[in-house]
Amino acid sequence: MKVKLRDNNKAVEFADSMLGAELNEPLVHQVVTAYLAGRRSGTKAQKTRAEVSGGGRKPWRQKGTGQARAGTSRGPIWVGGGRTFAAKPRSFDQKVNRKMYRAAMRSVLSELFRQERLVMTTELAVGAPKTKELKAKLAEFVGASFARDLRRVLIVVEAFNENLWLAARNLPNVAVLDAVSVDPVSLVGADKVVMTAAAAKILEERVQ
Repeated sequence: MKVKLRDNNKAVEFADSMLGAELNEPLVHQVVTAYLAGRRSGTKAQKTRAEVSGGGRKPWRQKGTGQARAGTSRGPIWVGGGRTFAAKPRSFDQKVNRKMYRAAMRSVLSELFRQERLVMTTELAVGAPKTKELKAKLAEFVGASFARDLRRVLIVVEAFNENLWLAARNLPNVAVLDAVSVDPVSLVGADKVVMTAAAAKILEERVQ
């Protein structure tokens, strides 16, 4: 499959499996959900009645007060008592094997290409970390009103570029990633993806 580059109209050849795959929505959903679950810190913690401080002394004698029996003031029904089913730190990781991950990536990339949300260029770089310069370049590729009309623009380059990263830092709806760091979540969340041909070749190797 040949893809035209936006900046010079040259065509670059890519495997049909990378940009011509069917959209497997359940698989993409499963992989994206697993990625988002893996980002959870899982550090929530509450104390049981055995872990809260205090409560060692019986609040009042067993009989003769008219009150209900109580052996501790730290039971779950007391203010300041422990939780009945206290939450503990846990891992939310879900297993995604390599075959599923690669299939999901191919599915998302193909759908972006079909919907014309994937723009490929020969290169995308700025001479200095100037937001104005990057904004002008993006206007050529995704439209002058991208800052207002698009919720998120993802720039994918073959290697980390400090000038490009600094220039994009002041654009709230623009993110920059290198080809090795791209995952299904970042692709699904982008309205437009601007990708260099070299980065696309790296991705092609990753998803085959």
